[in-house]
Amino acid sequence: MNIVNKVTVRHMKQNKKRTLVTILGVIISAAMITAVATLAVSFMELMQRQTIANDGEWHVQYKNVNKKQLKAIKEDEKTKSVIISNDLGYAKLEGSQNENKPFLFIKEYSPEAFKQFPIQLSKGRWPKKANEVIISEEVAANANVIYKMGDAITLNVGERLSNEGAQVMDQDHSLEEDNGEILEEFKPKKAVSYTVVGFIERPTWEPAWAPGYTLIAYKDEQLMGEDDTVQASVVLNKVTSSLYKHAGELAKNNKIDSHYFHSDLLRYYGVTNNDYLRTTLYSLVFIIMAVIIIGSVSLIYNAFAISVSERTRHLGMLSSVGATKRQKRNSVFFEGFLIGLISIPLGVISGLIGIGITFSFINSIIQSALGVTEKLTVTVTPFSLLLASGVSALTIFISTLLPAIKASKISAIDSIRQSTDIKLTRKSVKTSKIVRRIFGIEAEFALKNLKRNKRRYQATIFSLVISIFLFLVVSFYTTSLKKSVELNQSGLNYDIQVYMDSSNADQFVKPIVSLEDVTEFSEMTELSALSWVSQESMPDLLKEIAKNEQSIINDKYLYYMTIHSLKEDALKAYAKEVGVAYDRLVDTEKKGVILIDTMKYEEAGTNKKGETKSIYKKEGETLDLRYNDEDTGEEKELHQVEIAALTDKNPMGIVSTSFGELHVIASEQVMNTLIKKQANNSYQVALFLNSENPIKTQQEIEKMKANGISIFNLFQNRQRDEQMILLMSVFSYGFIVLITAISIANIFNTISTSISLRKREFAMLKSVGMTPKGFNKMIHYESVFYGIKSLLYGIPLSIIVMILIHRATQGSFTYSFTLPWASLLYCFAAVFVIVSSAMIYSSSKVKKENIIDGLKQESI
Repeated sequence: MNIVNKVTVRHMKQNKKRTLVTILGVIISAAMITAVATLAVSFMELMQRQTIANDGEWHVQYKNVNKKQLKAIKEDEKTKSVIISNDLGYAKLEGSQNENKPFLFIKEYSPEAFKQFPIQLSKGRWPKKANEVIISEEVAANANVIYKMGDAITLNVGERLSNEGAQVMDQDHSLEEDNGEILEEFKPKKAVSYTVVGFIERPTWEPAWAPGYTLIAYKDEQLMGEDDTVQASVVLNKVTSSLYKHAGELAKNNKIDSHYFHSDLLRYYGVTNNDYLRTTLYSLVFIIMAVIIIGSVSLIYNAFAISVSERTRHLGMLSSVGATKRQKRNSVFFEGFLIGLISIPLGVISGLIGIGITFSFINSIIQSALGVTEKLTVTVTPFSLLLASGVSALTIFISTLLPAIKASKISAIDSIRQSTDIKLTRKSVKTSKIVRRIFGIEAEFALKNLKRNKRRYQATIFSLVISIFLFLVVSFYTTSLKKSVELNQSGLNYDIQVYMDSSNADQFVKPIVSLEDVTEFSEMTELSALSWVSQESMPDLLKEIAKNEQSIINDKYLYYMTIHSLKEDALKAYAKEVGVAYDRLVDTEKKGVILIDTMKYEEAGTNKKGETKSIYKKEGETLDLRYNDEDTGEEKELHQVEIAALTDKNPMGIVSTSFGELHVIASEQVMNTLIKKQANNSYQVALFLNSENPIKTQQEIEKMKANGISIFNLFQNRQRDEQMILLMSVFSYGFIVLITAISIANIFNTISTSISLRKREFAMLKSVGMTPKGFNKMIHYESVFYGIKSLLYGIPLSIIVMILIHRATQGSFTYSFTLPWASLLYCFAAVFVIVSSAMIYSSSKVKKENIIDGLKQESI
């Protein structure tokens, strides 16, 4: 170790407090980077496991492949394993007690599927031969048809055809019926015999509205004929972005008609073929990593800048005895190296421990709220550790660079005079006379002191600006993240949807909503209508669609409307939420209604999701409603309604996702008026339910055997959406808390260090007669000046970055830019509170110093 480095080590030991503060700052920075990297990796790994648990593990699926094509897929160098499956078809379930599920649906799988797909065997064993089958427990629980182990069953397997006979329907198509009359056709093709060897839990992939219960049979590849086709689900050796191109080439070279990707799973590997989504992900990752690095640099830089300021005399003395610029510069780098050597490993370990503790709390919340099967576990990869260590080392280097350059330029004379830090020219400390007249001499002293110690003042302002910037940008980023996730979801706010004819609604509504597990419900009458609206009221996206379809006639466009009437109590609550008087909605003369004028959409062909206005109207304007007469097919006048309020708030059960579609909320009185005017009185009653046990509630409704009732259970989709939003919220708000803590530590560190370096200055002011009261006023004014200037720089800078974040998300999502006013107000108040607290805390220690000791240069 050379003499300069020895002097550096000795200086660090002499200033233990400053060294420890710097080490602590780097530990916090490294811990933050490690926590974020680990959180990202762990979250992605959790979603991989959860997606596999829900949908199985496969990456690419090739449809309708024959024996030769299957061989080519298996022999492909990128293939790890292949799962063979085949949807054999439907068979009538004789004796079924569930009118909405009269079929069995037979799926054939190769043995690999029993490991790779989410199939839970509850009793018995897996099929081992082509004539063996396992049956869903729902057949006994829901259809009341009992099968036993070893039973021999013969099924006439065929396909379901739509009412027109042109479409073959699968499990995603519910049973086509009308008033209990089945409209679809079942066409049997062949008889198949099986032996029951086991039972499974209801598969997660079976939709609640599916008309068939799942049976799983063994698919023997050896029994495939040359013309037989199957689906081949491929697990790849390595998941990379090249898989999209490779799968396309494999399909093309082997003349495979179609192939699909497990997009939900691949997304959590960080792989996607959606250019918009990829751009959004990379842009947001770049921005958030830049925010972390900037915050870390600001925290560490101030510590080294102040350290160099303290060492000015020592560096000057080294210059006087022959130290070169390079040696002085390297002394600062050496200090950074020593601090990094201690801090980075401790920071990485602290980050892993902290995120582990956080995960333990997150898991309990998720499991109690949503019943998630997979746990969020700390996932550590070599890449995440290298990333955390590398970024931490980079931030230390960047933080030491400017102070090192500054140290290399310090001359012996300047260091002894300390002319680089303190400006004594009249111009440099000049202040306006208005300051003294309005605020007093203490405010003038405060402003002069800040200008006199310009470098330290700028360092503190820089720290505050970065803290403001970090908080506001991260807050906006998390809000944007949640908004993007919500737009990516369907917007459903209920578990079960029940439609029924108006003729039997009174008979079944009360028994359904009184079921034990129903926690919340919304009942509404729905009436369809039409309305011709002028082109100027259409949003731009709809104008473009209408232009391509040439559907604007006489400068007007035909909107399809659904009028929903809520019950009195529900309408009163909704009217209060929207901010409209209830009396306006029950006026049958003006027929006041609430128009939902905002919708979520997805652009065809781009997967770009957004939120936009569905129509531009003003309160007090009217809508001319019309309807199609079912007897004559003519369009007839219905009524004119008045828009009492416009809103973007959807009542439970209403989702607007289609251009040219409008949803209107009316009172029962107005709805009755409209129904009476309509000749065919065609309307229906809808129930939207939330339940503690949606599957059980669905079964209880089905047992009522009501004709004309349609049931759709959307619980699983909604559960997955809520899980995503909850996890994203935990990630977002956890990051905000971390950034806020870092910012506060940064401010306290910078201000307390700056105050401690000004002991001589404060001692001089006291020696010429400044009272404790005057000293306190000066400190308070300094806090105000710090706060005002930092806000003037920090808020505009934050808004610029917010706009960049907003633009980065617009590749995949479209929504209007709005400032986070609540965060801005909170930040405005927090800056003054934190700065004042730091100033008072730091100055309280200086007050106790002896004036004589403070005037000594060595006490700095």
